[in-house]
Amino acid sequence: MLSEAAVLQMSKSLSLTIVLAVGCILAGCAEQSVVQKPLAAVEAANSHLGRMPNVRTTAYTRIEKGGRRNALGKYLSGHHVMSAASDWSRFPLGTRFKIVSTREEFIIDDYGTALVGTSTIDLYKPTKLEMKRWGVRTVDIDILQWGSEEQSLKVLGPRVKHQTVRRMIAGLQKKAPSSRTGVTSTSREASTRTSSSRTLD
Repeated sequence: MLSEAAVLQMSKSLSLTIVLAVGCILAGCAEQSVVQKPLAAVEAANSHLGRMPNVRTTAYTRIEKGGRRNALGKYLSGHHVMSAASDWSRFPLGTRFKIVSTREEFIIDDYGTALVGTSTIDLYKPTKLEMKRWGVRTVDIDILQWGSEEQSLKVLGPRVKHQTVRRMIAGLQKKAPSSRTGVTSTSREASTRTSSSRTLD
């Protein structure tokens, strides 16, 4: 027969064990929640990465309207990662991609009035000759990093006096962060661009 003290001790031990077990379960759930949230965010952010076929591209150079600077006011890059322009509601600011056939890497740091409403990407070329050689091409690209819709809106916000900017803003505001998907090119887009295809203000 157990003494009253032994029963009391066992009762305390059992209570402590239950408390510890419940604590471990709760801690495990909390830890799982903390781990799952960043993983889910990373998964959502990377859902659009990968090969994007048949993207229509054109080319521009610094002698055109907009000059030597991109939409951020920085010099256009013709080095390792080159500048490119797009409709930011299709390819947001900061999107990095590589052209499969040439292995050239670009970053979207510019936009153009002639690009708004299209899935065309305008590639910066350091010289007029390179621009002419590129012409209009449909290429496959590998998306390396998706740009920021929030940053796109931040840059475009002060420029709402322009109709094309308002169109991009409207397109960006319609997009949910989780609905980023690859944008396919359209063959109905015009095959030429005008000298006013880029704008900085």
